[in-house]
Parts: sequence; C-alpha cells; structure tokens
Amino acid sequence: MSDLDIPSPFSEIPLYPLQYLHPSPIHPLPHLSTSATDAANTKDTTANKDGQNPSSHPRINIWCKREDHGSPLACSGNKYRKLEYIVPDILRPQKDGRTVTILVTEGAIQSNHTVQVASVAAVLGLKAVVLLHKGTGGGLRSTTNPEVFQNTGNVQVVRMLGAEVRMLEPDESADDKDPVEPILQGLRDNGHVPYWIPSGASLHHLGGLGYARCAFEIAKQEVELSQRGTLKGSGRFDYIFVSFGSGSTVAGLIAGFKLLEKTRQQQGNNEERKQLPKRQVISIMSSPTKPKPYHEERAVRFARTAGEMIGLDPQNDISLDDVRLDDRFVGSAYGQLDPETKAALDRVARVDGLIGDPVYTGKTLRGLLHWVESGEIARDWSVRGGNSAELNVLFIHTGGQSALAAYSDI
Repeated sequence: MSDLDIPSPFSEIPLYPLQYLHPSPIHPLPHLSTSATDAANTKDTTANKDGQNPSSHPRINIWCKREDHGSPLACSGNKYRKLEYIVPDILRPQKDGRTVTILVTEGAIQSNHTVQVASVAAVLGLKAVVLLHKGTGGGLRSTTNPEVFQNTGNVQVVRMLGAEVRMLEPDESADDKDPVEPILQGLRDNGHVPYWIPSGASLHHLGGLGYARCAFEIAKQEVELSQRGTLKGSGRFDYIFVSFGSGSTVAGLIAGFKLLEKTRQQQGNNEERKQLPKRQVISIMSSPTKPKPYHEERAVRFARTAGEMIGLDPQNDISLDDVRLDDRFVGSAYGQLDPETKAALDRVARVDGLIGDPVYTGKTLRGLLHWVESGEIARDWSVRGGNSAELNVLFIHTGGQSALAAYSDI
C-alpha cells in the first residue's frame, strides 16, 4: 500500500514523480456555487405554475481540483500524471539495448500535451521534436492573426523548453498518410533513438494509469475535507466534471474509482456508501470531429486497458454504462472559442478568480454550469434515488492557460 492506500498490483507499477509531493489542491468556488444554485432555484420557481417550492433544488457546492497546480514543471496540467507512468518506460533500455535520446510527440498548434512532453524531455536531459498539425481544429482557421497563433502561447513555451517544432500542413496529416513514421526513421538514420508518445498520451498503453491514481488521491482528499467539516452533504464528490479530449483522463478516473469502490467493498468499509447513488464522472467533449459513440467506445477501451493493469476484471468491471460523455458544448470546432464558452470563462474569472483555458476547461465549465443551472444534476440525482439538501460537484482543472496568449484577438 502507498500513502493513498493503492492496492497491489497497481501500487507496484513503476512511477517517475513529476508532481509535487503533495496532492494538487482542491478548493471551493463559493460565489459560483451560490450563483449557479440561485439560477437553478429561479428556474424551478418559474417552472412551477403556482410559484411555490422555490427551495426544492439542492444546494450545489462546486469545487475545483487544481491539476494546473500539480507539478513544478512548465505549464502544469493533466499530462504530467500520465507521463509519470510513461517515463520509466522511456528510461528502460530498448530492444537493441540502446537508450532513448529523443522524445517525439504531436498535437494541435496550441497543444498542452506537447508543452508537458517538451518539459519532461528537458528534465530528463533528452531532446524533443514536437509535431504540430495545422489542420487540427478551428483555432488557426478562426484567428485573425495566423502568424501570432502559430508563434505565441504554447508554441512559444515549447520552443523555450528547447524542443524542435515542426509544423505539418493539412495534406501531410491526411487519413491516407502517416507523417510520423518517416520522421521517426529520419531520426534513427541520424543516430537517434526516438520514443514516440501519441497525442495526449492516450493511445499509449500506460496513458490511463495517472488518472486511475488520481481517483485515489481525490478519495483521500474527500476524507480530509469531510473530517474538517468543509465537505458537506454526502462527504464525497457526487459528480466530477472533466474535459474529454483524447480520452485517457476520464478513462483513468473511471478505472480508478472502480478499483477504489471494489477495494472498499472487499475491506468491508463501504457501509456509508450503500445508500448513495453511484458517483458520476461526467466528461464534456471538446471536439465535434467524431460522434459521441466513437468516443464512448474509445473511453471504455482505454478504461479497460488501465483496469486490467491495476487489478480489475476489464470486461466485467467496466462497461459502457460507466461512461457519461456530453457532446452538447463542443461548439463548431476543436480549439475554436465560441461566445458561450468565452462567457463561461469570463464569469468564473470574475466571480471566483479562476482562469480557465479556451480549448478544454472553458467548454467543461460551460457544461458544468448548464448541468447545475438547468436542474439537470438535481433531476439526475433524484432519478437515481438520491435525496440530499446538498450535492458536491468537483471540476477538474486540467490546465492550458498558457494558450490564452494565442487567443488574444478573440
């Protein structure tokens, strides 16, 4: 067992620490909680023909887990958790006995993932090549200053970290072409030993482990907050909202919480949970490129991959019912900041001083506020048998604020 009470075999999987020694903090968003609950109550009252029952809606306590404060490395965010489990594989001798000399990864032009890979490369004393796809998403298409978009924000940070940036034109990334393998082969021909990390680290077989571990971290923080009397209601986070990009963040959370509950049941200390509806992890999609069923299947696949590694029965313990994706807030394109998302970002900044990002957390905040203010959370809770005066909602802030500079004209 670790200090997070992670059971075997999960606790035995090698990890290279990239996070702070303490958990990323969780703190309340009190003003947002009040305004969102008031909006839900107003809607309930308006919907009631007699104008009665204005207080039927439960109090929604909104909290934020600051993954953007989780690591001392550049532009802290959710990818460092994934990379903690990938770094031991990077450092392991390759099949030919040689060691890795260069990390290669890819992303959209303002990719957060590429920054964190470049930062890890710098820390490990390795070189890095970052492939940025001009055709991915709508950020570049919608900007009024393409030159600024391609050279500021995350692109600027990646270069500061010493990575080589290669911009790929849309035709180089077409479905019938693989731009990556020729680049890897070119590096090999020049004497390098490259290590490929796919976009978001989600297609990497270790990509889901970081957020499986995060589930145990959240559970420990729930206990601490509850003991201090600050986490009301159920004493846990009943709903967790997180962005859905490449998919392994939410997949890891699903697998981790499954293992957590299974472990508690085996230990016989889950009595207090029996009367509560199942905790819900709701992931807000950030891209309309693929339909929701495609991403649901992807999330299940990633969760099962992680689940099998950490001690779950992947087929029996994880199913499509565990995946709740919401595609109503994707906007017109990935990476394109729509007016509704901008309004959500502005609102959260002005009431609780929280800065989100234009690609992921902005859409997630917009979705979370809709769930609360439309009464959707209260209805979902009631339908599933819940009856509480207060509900606790956790927003996982995955970082990405460094991209804001590239969106200055929007």
